[in-house]
Amino acid sequence: MAMTTTKKTTKPIPDLQPNPFMHEILDLVQGQRANAKKVEALQKYRTEGLTAILIWNFDDTAVSALPEGEVPYSRAEEQTAQNESLSSSIEKLNRVDGLSKMDEVVRKRATSIRKEWGNFYNYLQGGNPSLTGLRRETMFIQMLEGLHPREAEIMVLVKDKNLHSKYKITKSIISEAYPDIQWGGRS
Repeated sequence: MAMTTTKKTTKPIPDLQPNPFMHEILDLVQGQRANAKKVEALQKYRTEGLTAILIWNFDDTAVSALPEGEVPYSRAEEQTAQNESLSSSIEKLNRVDGLSKMDEVVRKRATSIRKEWGNFYNYLQGGNPSLTGLRRETMFIQMLEGLHPREAEIMVLVKDKNLHSKYKITKSIISEAYPDIQWGGRS
């Protein structure tokens, strides 16, 4: 009697739309059960912005020059244009189409972590010593106000090295996915 074995097929990492938000990538990574799949997802969607936030969050020598804790900024849903809030405008769009347009509306805005990562040095100790604390904080708040609300949340978590409180990603998983990252020597 011949024994048959069934070959286990693993599902491929799902495709995200082009230029995904960091929260979409991190949600995808977190949704993977096996660490090997998390590594695969990180490798598939590697960007300079993603690498920058992971280094800032997990490298002990990348020290934030911003105060710890909550950041007082106006979230996208609280911002107004012509006396109407963004969220009420979006709700009107939703009633018209019956589809959620929040990500599409915010996706078309001027900034994202993908675009802003090159300015992160301003928010780290030793990065731009000519900035006053007030100017640095103002720049950070302005950046947050231009981001998708979930990307802004990620930046506040990263600033305080708390990304792990929302996403189940560890330094060892990142090191495996991105072996070229040199940890340490950043401040």
